[in-house]
Amino acid sequence: RLQCVPFARQQSGVEIYGNANTWWRQAAGRYPRSNSPAPGAVLVTRGFNTTTRGHVAVVTHVESSRIIRVDQANWLNNGEISVGVPVIDVSPDNDWSQVRVWHIPGGHWGGRVYVAEGFIHPFTLMAELRS
Repeated sequence: RLQCVPFARQQSGVEIYGNANTWWRQAAGRYPRSNSPAPGAVLVTRGFNTTTRGHVAVVTHVESSRIIRVDQANWLNNGEISVGVPVIDVSPDNDWSQVRVWHIPGGHWGGRVYVAEGFIHPFTLMAELRS
């Protein structure tokens, strides 16, 4: 069974370890963080109704200012890899702080709204300063 963390690390090159709910905090000072999606960036979300769980997924395409596609592992809790999954920004301010994820089995937007902490961009701050 593949978990989201090793999958996101391998696909993005963001070298963060530990549970997904710690990635946003761990990225501070190491990787650029923003509320702007970009291909290759890691979307970090909190677990539904709890901060003890989280999820990370890799942005593969920006469809519009409100819709992206991600590749992710274990979203459905079966260790599966899901590719090209739509994610929609449902936040009132269009700031990617709240999202819905496409429900693959049902073929519709999922009913839950997830808190998104933001996007971790896959280059280190040191590399950015050198360029």
